[in-house]
Parts: sequence; structure tokens; C-alpha cells
Amino acid sequence: MKILHTSDWHLGQKFISKERIEEHEAALKWLLQVIDKQGVECLIVSGDIFDTFNPSSVAQNLYYDFLEDLRETNCKYAVIIGGNHDSPAMLNAPRRLLKSMNVHVVGATAVDDISDEIIELKNKKGELELVVGAVPFLRDRDLVYATAGESGLERIQRIKKGIFDHYQTIGKALEKYKKSKVPILATGHLYAYGAEATEKQANIYIGDKSNIKGSDFPKVFDYVALGHIHRPQKVGGLNHVRYSGSLIPLSFSEIKDEKLVCLLDFKDNKLEKIEELVVPLFRRLKTLSGTVEEVRTRLSDFAEKHQKEMTPWVELIFEGDEIPPDLDSQIRAFAKDLPVEILKVRINRNFSITKEKDANVNLEDLDVLDVFRKKCERMQVSKKEMKELEVSFKQLQESLLEGE
Repeated sequence: MKILHTSDWHLGQKFISKERIEEHEAALKWLLQVIDKQGVECLIVSGDIFDTFNPSSVAQNLYYDFLEDLRETNCKYAVIIGGNHDSPAMLNAPRRLLKSMNVHVVGATAVDDISDEIIELKNKKGELELVVGAVPFLRDRDLVYATAGESGLERIQRIKKGIFDHYQTIGKALEKYKKSKVPILATGHLYAYGAEATEKQANIYIGDKSNIKGSDFPKVFDYVALGHIHRPQKVGGLNHVRYSGSLIPLSFSEIKDEKLVCLLDFKDNKLEKIEELVVPLFRRLKTLSGTVEEVRTRLSDFAEKHQKEMTPWVELIFEGDEIPPDLDSQIRAFAKDLPVEILKVRINRNFSITKEKDANVNLEDLDVLDVFRKKCERMQVSKKEMKELEVSFKQLQESLLEGE
């Protein structure tokens, strides 16, 4: 059986206010062609289908059009889980209808009942072909309940234990399928220990990044299809525990990464081969840096090389002390007739005084937790108090996200 692992589509993403619809259309079209050409029988999407809890109608149309077009291929099954960016309610709403099309959606865990996460995929003869422990993003409230007097550090440990225990429970439930000699897969949307992100991706759980190790996943899983980290990679050196990464570059920090999907080739329950299929680059994102004159030259050279592509989006970083006050308008006038679009202009100066450094920071380069930490530092919050405040802040973040 051939299985395709992908994740982190982030449909509907606005990149510095720019829509990514054209790129996502091209990427999903390519994905369908791969599924058809490679004879993929099952598609696994490991979370973050959408970029926000309330995706636009255009983003939702991309999703449903893809699932409709998937029926025109020889792919028999699809398993889709919710990520931290996805609304469980929105993903789950059409699940009964989609199940009739052999598209199985798990938007969130049912906490006390894991039966929805155990997916048996059977052919038209009723023969079992594949079993998936479809674990979605596990929210804090799915794992632990607040306890009076519990410290932030104690809560962190309980969350980690909750993630570990959930996978142990799923693994134990799947043990009975070993005798069937069919592939047994698991999914996940989390930050695994040792995973490397191309940018500073916020940990989706309170605490550090070591939420679970690759070796912590039960041995019963023949493959673990992970999502959340946008850089494709193995976890803990284990060939069968992987992030497929995002489908397109989602920030300027991802431009050096090859985007790919993982094609798994099983014979009975033996994983014979994993092939990494590189996703074409539909729109080039480029960061150019240097002095004013160096950036002008590099921008012209870059535009000449890529003028036949989908219009590239460019970030310009100017270095040095001699920066004209109207630099932004100057450089945009210079690039007016070039086949590129400048999305971001930054000035990188070297300062020796901490307050001056902070004053020169671009808020777009910080996440909200960074801003919160800087505010706490200025208020001279102690390290112990900071840890407790970060726990509360993350809880508030999640509540606000779900309320959008």
C-alpha cells in the first residue's frame, strides 16, 4: 500500500497582508497529480489545514474542492487531523458526510473516549487494509484539569505526561491489529523533542520544546506522521517518525528549506521505502541584504533571473549607518518596473545599549510571547514569577484563539 504524508497547508494564510490563494491552488493541484501518478491509496494530513480558526470562504473552497478532486484519483482513503490553527468544530462539522467518501476527519480528541481516533480503513470487500491512530492536536484542557495550588512547572509536567499517556493508550488499543499484518500508523500535531524549526516557531504547549521524544511513541506504530514543524525531518534519528513539513514556504525564514511530502511504500505491515517528493517552488520568497547600493544591485540581478515566474516577494534588509530618511519610498520607486514585489523593508543597525536595541526592534519580527516577556523584563519581574506568568499568558492565548 502506498501512503502519502503531508501537513501544515495553512490555507487562507495572509503573508504580510498578501493572499496565498494562487500558490495554494498550484500546490494542491500538484499534490493531486502526485497522488494520481504514484498510485497513492491513502492520504494523511497531519494538521493545520487552515491558518486561522475562521478561514475565508475562498480557503474553505480550496479544501473542499481538493477533497472532491481526490475522488477522481485512485486514492481510496484520506485521514485528516486538526492542528493548533484549526477549529475543531469547523473541521468536524461535515465529518459524517465526508466519512461516506472515505475521508476521515478528527478535529479534536474526545478526552475520555479515544474510539474516534481509531480508524479502520477497509476495502469494498470489508477487508482491513490499514489502521490509523488519528491523534489530533491535544489541547491543554484535553490533557489536564487545573488543580488548585498547582504551580506552572507542575502543570508543565502534567501536560507532558498527558501527551505521553495519550499515545500509550492509543498504542495499546492498536496492539490487537498486529496479527492482521496491515500497516499501523499514528498521527500527531506537536513539538517533538529535538525537532528543528526554520524560524522561531512557538511551542504549542506551555514549557520547553521537549513535549515527547521520538522513542516515546509506542513500538506498535509502523509510522508516525507528524505536523506543526514546517521543516521536513526525522525525529530523534528514527526513520519512521517524521515531520513532512509545510506544503509551501510560510515565511522568509523558510526559503532555504526544500518543501516535500513523504511517500510510504508498505508491503503488508512492512515499511519497505520512504521517498521524499520535493514540492515545486511556485512563488519565490527572497531576502536581500547589504548597503543601499548593494541591495539595489542584488534586487536588479534577482529580478532579471526570475522575471518569468509567479511574481517573487522580497524582503530587503539594509545595513550600515548611512540610511536616507526616505529609504522606503526610494527603494520602492527604484523597483517600480521590476518584476518583483517588495513586501518588507528593514533597517539593521548595530547598537551597544540594550534600550536602544529594544527601541529598534520591529514588532513584526517578534511573536506576542516575546513582547510579553520584554514587558515583564522592564517591570523587573523575577525569573520565578516569569515562569508562572508565562503559563497564565499561554492559557489566555489559547482561549483568545479559540474565541476568534
